[in-house]
Amino acid sequence: MLTVDFDRLGLRPGERVLDMGCGAGRHAFEMYRRGADVVAFDQDADELAGVGELFAAMKEAGEVPAGAEADTKEGDALQLPFADGEFDRVVAAEVLEHIPDDLTAISELVRVLRPGGTLAVSVPRWLPEVINWKLSDEYHQVEGGHVRIYTDKELVDKVGRTGMRYDGVGYAHGLHSPYWWIKCAVGVTDDDHPLARAYHRLLVWEIMEQPRILRLAGAVLDPLIGKSMVMYFTRPRGGYAV
Repeated sequence: MLTVDFDRLGLRPGERVLDMGCGAGRHAFEMYRRGADVVAFDQDADELAGVGELFAAMKEAGEVPAGAEADTKEGDALQLPFADGEFDRVVAAEVLEHIPDDLTAISELVRVLRPGGTLAVSVPRWLPEVINWKLSDEYHQVEGGHVRIYTDKELVDKVGRTGMRYDGVGYAHGLHSPYWWIKCAVGVTDDDHPLARAYHRLLVWEIMEQPRILRLAGAVLDPLIGKSMVMYFTRPRGGYAV
């Protein structure tokens, strides 16, 4: 399920793009399908191995346009192994909330983005996340878990310090917030609880079948209680400060 709107990001075929903290690769796969030259970056070697295998399978199955390229790269978000201005577009989806030194990570995202290029950053939205934290310590007090809850103003300010221009915000996954509230209330690891199991079936139906009624529900709920907020930025052509 995608969080970033690639039309809003301005992604075009042939552009070089970075998916920083790609995880299982959902955004990297979509950018590859759209004909981009994709680098999926993460610190988890096992996740990257799976992403690389699916890149190869997509190419073999003819699911990507001719000329599109995709690769994986393991490393540290605080020291990206890429040249200044190497990428046309950069995506960091649900990553910064895990990084204690988020200012350095943001500076690195901006450094590798070309002047005129665009950046999409998604993090958990303040209200749904606050509810999760209040319902369950187990939700966030785990190794590699969430270390902060962003407000809109905080994220705009932190990215804006690098000289990036803020272009706007979107919200996603409104149907997913109630699921996590249920999970936090009954036990984050209790997948067999009847309420959690029933709501999970609803989400699987949404993802696999995309029924019209749930698409309409999502359109209503996303701006109200969307679990993720996605902010879009442009690096000015005149340069930037870090």
